[in-house]
Amino acid sequence: MAKKKKKKGGSASRRLPEVFLERLERIVGRSNMEQVCKTFVEKPTTFRVNTIKTTVQQVLSTLQEQGITIKRVPWYSDAFVLTNKSQKGLSSLDLYAEGKIYLQSLASMAPPFILDPQPGEKVLDLTAAPGSKTSQMAAMMNKKGELVANDIHPIRGQRLAHNMHALGVDEEADDWNFTLHNIDGEVLVETYENYFDKVLVDAPCSGESRFIAGSARTYRFWNEEYVRKMAFEQSKLLMAGWKALKPGGTLVYSTCTMSPEENERRIDKFLLHAKDAKIIPCSIKGQKMLPPVVKWEETPYTNEVKKTLRIFPTDQMEGFYVAKITKLVT
Repeated sequence: MAKKKKKKGGSASRRLPEVFLERLERIVGRSNMEQVCKTFVEKPTTFRVNTIKTTVQQVLSTLQEQGITIKRVPWYSDAFVLTNKSQKGLSSLDLYAEGKIYLQSLASMAPPFILDPQPGEKVLDLTAAPGSKTSQMAAMMNKKGELVANDIHPIRGQRLAHNMHALGVDEEADDWNFTLHNIDGEVLVETYENYFDKVLVDAPCSGESRFIAGSARTYRFWNEEYVRKMAFEQSKLLMAGWKALKPGGTLVYSTCTMSPEENERRIDKFLLHAKDAKIIPCSIKGQKMLPPVVKWEETPYTNEVKKTLRIFPTDQMEGFYVAKITKLVT
């Protein structure tokens, strides 16, 4: 009697698309496959203190009074993991209603953390909705400087505007210029050519890192054609963001997916066209990394992709891809 073929990644990968699992093993390697597959689960509730409206200490004191326990995120002082309550329990607090805390995945906090926008800089969030990273960057800038946020989709743009108001990002302040746009990114940058000190291109993607094993709603849309479609859009956004970046400035390109077509391949192709680009090695202290993919479907990539970052997923944090790029002064 023939033995049943063992599903890649073991039981933790139950009911994930087989084609995806086959691709995943080639991406992460056989030795990492089982561990990575165990991370396709519901993540715990994580949040960031909105320092535009309050302080970390004030939030911690309030949570302690409410009997809510949390765990600090070692690499980011404003971020916490909820340990004894549900997301609903946290979002029912006045802290949440008042915009003093913001529910945000840990992986989502990584790209702004690596971009590191500073007070007084000019910063662009090219694909901003719903505003998680936009509000994070506003807080990192202490609302000093200029922040432009854009999203092409009207409904998502409305949500972005709502969140920026709720979190205090759009409130007037000395030396603060915040602008929202709801247009095609390629059109937007025509107004801002060589303008920004920092640009974030957190590109729409196939979202593979957010798959949950056994939850078809998280992956039913996925196929290889969809991956290729997203890659095409990502290239356009990356080039648009680059056009808006001034010489000497820094751009971060990021996705929440595993596919090389949307990650290393985008950087490989980008470097063929952007001769004034240089990859800056980046990392997050204490976070385990996966090696970048240097060859896919028999196509080798430039060695520069080795300097980009693949965050190893955990049961608390999705996998994420980040490339940090500077525009050379010529």
